Amino acid sequence: MDKTIGVLARLVAKPGKQQAVADFLTNARPLADAEPNTLTWYAIQIDSHTFGIFDTFPHEEGRQAHLHGPIAAALMAHAAELLAEEQEIEAIRILAAK
Repeated sequence: MDKTIGVLARLVAKPGKQQAVADFLTNARPLADAEPNTLTWYAIQIDSHTFGIFDTFPHEEGRQAHLHGPIAAALMAHAAELLAEEQEIEAIRILAAK
């Protein structure tokens, strides 16, 4: 199973919305758990206003399903309320992992 296909998303919270973004990400975990092709899913906080999501998939179809799935839909629905700028979502290839 290939674990070299991933997504890295960077989210910058609006001032005063940091806890709401953290809560959104924490509450999204069950949605990620329900995605059979999302092998790993991490919600991270980089600094006081910057958050991220990092996940891996067994194939491109899994990545596309995730990018068009319920977490992405919920994020898009709340982006104007929570985020200071457009989220950066990058398709990545993992070169090495332990």
